[in-house]
Amino acid sequence: MTHIDAGAELESAHPIPTDVAVTGLTAAEVAERVARGEVNDVPVRSSRSTVDIVRANVFTRFNAIIGVLWVIMLFVAPVQDSLFGFVILANTAIGIIQEWRAKKTLDSLAVIGEARPTVRRDGVAAEVSTSDIVLDDLIEIGPGDKAVVDGVCIEADGLEIDESLLTGEADPVVKQPGDQVMSGSFVVAGGGAFKATKVGREAYAAQLAEEASRFTLVHSELRTGISTILKYVTWMMAPAAIGLIITQMVVKNNDFKDSVARTVGGIVPMVPEGLVLLTSVAFAIGVIRLGRKQCLVQELPAIEGLARVDTVCLDKTGTLTEGGMDVTELRPLQGADDTYVRQVLGALGESDPRPNASLQAIIDAYPDADEWRCTESLPFSSARKYSGASFSEGNGESSAWLLGAPDVLLADDDPTLAETDRLNEQGLRVLLLARVTRELDDPEVARGARPTALVVLEQRLRPDAADTLRYFEEQNVRPKVISGDNAVSVGAVASKLGLSGTTVDARRLPSDKDGMADALDEGTVFGRVTPQQKRDMVGALQSKGHTVAMTGDGVNDVLALKDADIGVSMGSGSEATKAVAQIVLLNNSFATLPSVVAEGRRVIGNITRVATLFLVKTVYSVLLAILVVCWQVEYPFLPRHLTLLSTLTIGIPAFFLALAPNKERAKPHFVRRVMRYSIPGGVLAGLATFATYLIARSYYTGEGSLAAETSAATLTLFLISMWVLAIVARPYTWWRILLVAAMGCGFLVVLIVPWLQEFFALKLVGVTMPWMAVGIAVVAAVALEVLWKWVDRRFPVQR
Repeated sequence: MTHIDAGAELESAHPIPTDVAVTGLTAAEVAERVARGEVNDVPVRSSRSTVDIVRANVFTRFNAIIGVLWVIMLFVAPVQDSLFGFVILANTAIGIIQEWRAKKTLDSLAVIGEARPTVRRDGVAAEVSTSDIVLDDLIEIGPGDKAVVDGVCIEADGLEIDESLLTGEADPVVKQPGDQVMSGSFVVAGGGAFKATKVGREAYAAQLAEEASRFTLVHSELRTGISTILKYVTWMMAPAAIGLIITQMVVKNNDFKDSVARTVGGIVPMVPEGLVLLTSVAFAIGVIRLGRKQCLVQELPAIEGLARVDTVCLDKTGTLTEGGMDVTELRPLQGADDTYVRQVLGALGESDPRPNASLQAIIDAYPDADEWRCTESLPFSSARKYSGASFSEGNGESSAWLLGAPDVLLADDDPTLAETDRLNEQGLRVLLLARVTRELDDPEVARGARPTALVVLEQRLRPDAADTLRYFEEQNVRPKVISGDNAVSVGAVASKLGLSGTTVDARRLPSDKDGMADALDEGTVFGRVTPQQKRDMVGALQSKGHTVAMTGDGVNDVLALKDADIGVSMGSGSEATKAVAQIVLLNNSFATLPSVVAEGRRVIGNITRVATLFLVKTVYSVLLAILVVCWQVEYPFLPRHLTLLSTLTIGIPAFFLALAPNKERAKPHFVRRVMRYSIPGGVLAGLATFATYLIARSYYTGEGSLAAETSAATLTLFLISMWVLAIVARPYTWWRILLVAAMGCGFLVVLIVPWLQEFFALKLVGVTMPWMAVGIAVVAAVALEVLWKWVDRRFPVQR
């Protein structure tokens, strides 16, 4: 079916009254449709709902396991053996509160960045919220605007719409009145208006959104890695817990309540319950911090993704330079009259209802000639690099003009290009005004164009661009400037910002992916890049294993933004770019990007760091359970002991370490990085603790011996866990040293204060056994240092 056929079908289903086609709906007609429910009521979700947040934090596999054990302990043991349950409640509450705060931040920013289409009602055009559109509304669209509902084209002025995000077809589609307009497509050139024929959940884009919510998570190695680890932990827990239950309840034939308490004490620490919480909290706090800087993170793992980026592709206009420009000089060519040229430029400016930054500068500099009447216009397109218009001049004569890139409109040997190159080398932007004899709809309209004048424009550099580029270079992230402008001019702008490297004209790039990738590795600045080439360049970089971020604000950046690993759009950019980007800089400040990178590095680096703490505990807990089953002895700990150890050596330190600054670039292979430390560390801690326990069992006899044995084993396990914490906390800063010291002092207070001794059932008996426990812990700490260094050498992980 052709587009005209589809449009005719839509039109027949929804006849278009003549007055509606011109003036739009009246206020009464809008009210009538609202009363009938014919409104665009699709909720735009920027984040999970409150119910989803509560459900995700409360109803987890491990919360269910620990919840059952907690209820049991409330009935059979003192309250101090049930402390682990209160910790889980506090953790869950913290997770819910932080995610809710992040949701509020996201929702408020989403309202700021929400698309506000222009709707014509009662003959007056006004911006409205997307949700306020009703059936049969007349919606005006121009370059960069996204169609938010389905409709049929009513007015078209050189209207070209890109439907590639919906159909995969790369070439823009020229629209005429009667043609179908699909929601989710966007305008690349021209303008017009269409009537809404399907709104709300009936619209095409809304149907797609039902299948995949806007808040769907992009690939996150961190989340995937943690899920993998938790899956293995579950497999290990089941047999170890069953064996422990049988040993404590049947084989030893101990007091029932004491057996239950020690069984639960063996199972609970196997669960790395705080790891998922800390990951969620770290992401949520990252969103809140970035939200304060007017940075909208549309997909949470985008924070993580940008931290892994090694190549950032920058669009010059709107990213390195500010949107506005100024006309600095007009150079008539071939004896053209200066006054006449100014009239032509003024008329060209008036002919385009939606001027881009270049044409806006011309409009500001040259007023419209009232006696000139536009008879036909050719909107600017990024693909062809020029716009044009035909006029009936005041004296009755007709003329046709093009305004665009000199190196596109002129032959390679034209002498005018030499002057253009000299201006470009100064970082100036140059447009050529040329008179043509062909019709504007002729595919070769530019052939034989007669140069009439050069319009010299000066671009305004962003004051923060140089510092941001320097930051990326210092962080080993390679910037690539990709622009549709003249390569020499773009290179000069980049040079002013301190960015060195080779400048390449993209028209000379190899078309094959491998050749393009090699050229991209060698070059730094690329000019005369078409929208499709931007997309191809992102794909070529990715084919070489690079993680690519793409920034942009124009409609010509949409396809590349969508294909990049991380798309970053400016808040002032087109609705299409903001719709496909994972991160939107609402304050239009390129300088916000380092903050996003820093947040991602903080999250990934710190979660990798603290995950080792949690999983060392899981490994030694499983190993202790196995050893207890094999030796058929009482489990050495009560839940209160492990709650104390977990709080001092994991819980409190992990919270601070997870939120600390971390500038180290994210490294791949999260699971391997964590497990290669956790497994040997946990095995060593488990063996050393069980050795102390067995020695204490042979040393202590009589009444109260089990409490003394437990205290000695607890001391060894605490000291080894503290050494693991001391290693994980490196490199040391004053606050990290203070953190580790404070945790050690906390345990010392428990051992000294009588009522705390009684509360936690910890009392060191005698002198020999406690010092032996310390000695075993010291030997284990030295072995841990040697073992982890050997693991680093023997099992290196790709950086």
